[in-house]
Amino acid sequence: MAPRGIGSELAAYLVELLAPLGGIGARRFFGGVGLVQDAVLFAMIMDETLYFRVDDAGRARYEAAGSSAFSYGTKTGTRTIAGFFTVPDAVLDEPEDLRQWARGAIAVAAAAKAKRRPARRQG
Repeated sequence: MAPRGIGSELAAYLVELLAPLGGIGARRFFGGVGLVQDAVLFAMIMDETLYFRVDDAGRARYEAAGSSAFSYGTKTGTRTIAGFFTVPDAVLDEPEDLRQWARGAIAVAAAAKAKRRPARRQG
């Protein structure tokens, strides 16, 4: 369930739609909303646009579907974040397709999080 006060009907709708994946929630994320599965951020909603986490291997799929990377303006120009791409409109229209693409985004986000974790010392 989306927390109160995050101000996105889209977030609440997506949390409900993606609920079959298990552990889906929403939280404040900079100027928008982040979607998480078991504390792993796999998507964000900025200005009512949904972005999924992508990696180098999956980026071509998004580009082929007409998606673009998340970007925002700064005082010195535009900054692009290549790790998040818009979800194609056709995917948004089909709940099972959306869940399939979300599974991919979750896998990418989990792998990225695992890489950042320091190895535990044994002994």
